[in-house]
Amino acid sequence: MPILRRWAERDPDKIAALMAFSDQALTYGQLDRRSNAVAQLLMWLGLAPGDSIAIMLDNDLTYFEIMWGARRHGVYYTPVSAHLSPEEAAYIVRDSGAKAFFVASHFAAVVQSLQADSSQNCAIFSVAGALDECAAYELEVSRFDRLIELPDDGLIGRDFCYSSGTTGKPKGIKQPLFTHATQAQLSGDWVQRSFGFDQNAIYLSPAPLYHAAPLRFTMRTLDTGGTAVIMKKFAAEHALAAIERYRITHSQWVPTMFFRLLSLPQETRSRYDLSSHRCAVHAAAPCPPEIKQQMIDWWGPIVWEYYAGSERNGATCISTEEWLAHRGSVGRACVGKLHILDENKNELEVGEIGDVFFEGPKFVYHNDPEKTASSQNDKGWSTIGDVGYLDRDGYLYLTDRRSHMIISGGVNIYPAEIENRLALHPAIADVAVFGIPNQEYGEEVKAVVQLKDPSKASSTLAAELIAFCRDGLSHVKCPRSVDFESVLPRQENGKLFKHLLKQRYLKSA
Repeated sequence: MPILRRWAERDPDKIAALMAFSDQALTYGQLDRRSNAVAQLLMWLGLAPGDSIAIMLDNDLTYFEIMWGARRHGVYYTPVSAHLSPEEAAYIVRDSGAKAFFVASHFAAVVQSLQADSSQNCAIFSVAGALDECAAYELEVSRFDRLIELPDDGLIGRDFCYSSGTTGKPKGIKQPLFTHATQAQLSGDWVQRSFGFDQNAIYLSPAPLYHAAPLRFTMRTLDTGGTAVIMKKFAAEHALAAIERYRITHSQWVPTMFFRLLSLPQETRSRYDLSSHRCAVHAAAPCPPEIKQQMIDWWGPIVWEYYAGSERNGATCISTEEWLAHRGSVGRACVGKLHILDENKNELEVGEIGDVFFEGPKFVYHNDPEKTASSQNDKGWSTIGDVGYLDRDGYLYLTDRRSHMIISGGVNIYPAEIENRLALHPAIADVAVFGIPNQEYGEEVKAVVQLKDPSKASSTLAAELIAFCRDGLSHVKCPRSVDFESVLPRQENGKLFKHLLKQRYLKSA
């Protein structure tokens, strides 16, 4: 029997997912019936196990109906970012080979871009509205609102996510479908084992569901019979209010959210009852150790961190207690085995910095065998482009991404270390550090910062920030210049589109 059906039969009226501060909720019984109808719709459309669909919605409970329907029919589901341009979104739908596209009605421009390509054979279903020449999701699903038994011994669908496309076009990350329910359950058992997810978990997801981590953690919450609480959009005080109101036990954050939470007045921070909160997980981007320490001081020893990519080739995790003993680490391997390799793919000793490889699950970059091959060594170990080192106890420390490294006068400089230093300055809200051309040294260090008060931008403050860096870092690592931006191009998942900033300087060089 499918896992969702088991939870629906055990407690059909239990809330599976709800939208925070609204009257929108899905019980396990409703989710079971609705996803069953979606699976029937996919069968009626002629989709076979192994085919793909795409989903482009804002945070909405319909996501879960569609994903579980795809999962039950053995179909890949690709979430598409709501912040992409129409052409970028249509590219992902086409590249994924989606045979059905479930799209919010206000993304009409994406549909028009997709329909302009006559070679694309894709059924389009509008959600929560009507699009010209599109079948309406509610109308079609209601035709199949009769619970039928579906085969439970076939392939099980899974997500087929795309990279954020920080260099070039986004790449689809594809892994084999699960062959049975037990395999699907075991694939995420490290989440349950490490963070204590169970049927009593009430999980707060303040991030967009089209990002891999929020999507996977909410699905894991439902796998274990818990309740997922979804925020329409992150707002620091609203997140604290949600923890109190819904008695949240588990949550997931990115460092930029920590910055905003810590920026709240102390009176606001102390206003809410957070006593139910027993596991706060963070990931997706480097977190300055001082910021993490402040969160631990506030929330206590419930702060966990993990390191993993959308590629699912391995994972590490670390508890508060471990982190305090291994400050700055992202933990030991909990999926796969870690290796640090040099540029010639030779294994390095403890403490030596190199490329982070996992000896773990396999993946491919869809339609890009060259990129797939470049991410692996001859032993089948794979990397997602991060650089770091291991200590004697096997704890991993990340220094940066290989693509971000600055080489100035033959010295390797990792921007993350400089960003962590600058982030501690009281005037700074966000920061990006990267290399720009320098005739003598090849590259020099440039910092671009977003101030809490943009009116404070000045050459005097720029000099102060450089001096602040020099007080804590080797002078060779410090920025030669600082520029100011009103807002840095950062995604909700914490990842910075650093290449957009860097391109401006390359064009003007």
